[in-house]
Amino acid sequence: MLHEHQLLLALPDEGGWPGEERGDEISAWRMRERMKTPSLVLVLALNIGVDPPDVTKPTPCARLECWLDPLAGPVAGQKAIEAIATALQQQYEQWQPRGTKTVRACLDPTAQEVRKWCASLRRASPGRDERLLLHFNGHGVPRPTVNGEVWLFNRTFTQYHPVSILDLLSWLGTPCVLVFDCHNAGRLNEALAAMGRAGEAAPKVGHDVIVLSACAAHEELPTSPELPADLFTACLTSPLRVALSFVRRDGLVALPDELLERVPGSPSERRTPAGELNWIFTAVTDAIAWATLPRDLFRRLFRQDMLLASLCRNFLLAQRVFARYDLHPTSSPPLPEAHGHPLWGAWDLAAEAILTQLAAAAPPPSRVPSAAAGDERGASGASPEG
Repeated sequence: MLHEHQLLLALPDEGGWPGEERGDEISAWRMRERMKTPSLVLVLALNIGVDPPDVTKPTPCARLECWLDPLAGPVAGQKAIEAIATALQQQYEQWQPRGTKTVRACLDPTAQEVRKWCASLRRASPGRDERLLLHFNGHGVPRPTVNGEVWLFNRTFTQYHPVSILDLLSWLGTPCVLVFDCHNAGRLNEALAAMGRAGEAAPKVGHDVIVLSACAAHEELPTSPELPADLFTACLTSPLRVALSFVRRDGLVALPDELLERVPGSPSERRTPAGELNWIFTAVTDAIAWATLPRDLFRRLFRQDMLLASLCRNFLLAQRVFARYDLHPTSSPPLPEAHGHPLWGAWDLAAEAILTQLAAAAPPPSRVPSAAAGDERGASGASPEG
């Protein structure tokens, strides 16, 4: 629960807000022009089992994609990428359960496949109030080029094929949201900005096009085996699980992984633990954004579109998590660094309190006698021969 003295920490000394013109009129909290993101294109270029030629992975390294291990367990092998796509779709749909009409998963695709599905979804959502979202996971292809190209596959799956971000935008149309989870993802933001400065025919980045990238142009994603390989995607689409894992790591709460993975309840049900945590997380991230963004940008990103608002809140969490590894997620329009905002302390306190309650209510781990212990008891209880 946020107290008044905690919220006051967000206020500037002079009582104003960044980017706000002082005056007697109080600008509207919500925007009159509403938008929605009814369709998603999930481009998963994973090429499971084959490392890209320009990436050297340590051993062991991060492997989980959407919390699934593609090289072990029941989803290993060729079906792994299908299971990952299904999990990612479900993670996105929880943020607007009634607003998502169509989700297309492009698995290790060619440029022609991505173009076909982007054009198809744009034809189905032609309105200016309908955004399309493209999520690109490039963990199985080379990193983006400095010219703003991502890599896909050719038809025979023998070569990598470059695709310009301008081509992606021409296929997807505007307005749209682009999410890039790959090494050096900030190169794509820089390429779009350079095209705009050069006067090329590019959409207005930050208005018609929103870009969320996992790291800066010169940075690589973390590879620690304690982390998921798609940590940025996890922050954006399953933020409570990521945030709680770091609260548990930093605090003194001993909570089993099984309970952390399945916090009781639903994020949409306020009276359940998951719902309470989601409500607190939303309140804290909204307050941080309100305190750090210009008023018009806050309304456009956090009050116009339900899915975009959720992604931007979760992007603030990504900033905080990635700062631990000296990495910097980037966005267009740029969001200020908020990983050190004092209101994060309110989230840590509330989350640790709920985790403590869950730990106290969790049943004690069952103790099953091992085979070796059974053999020892049998040997000690046996009578000597003769």
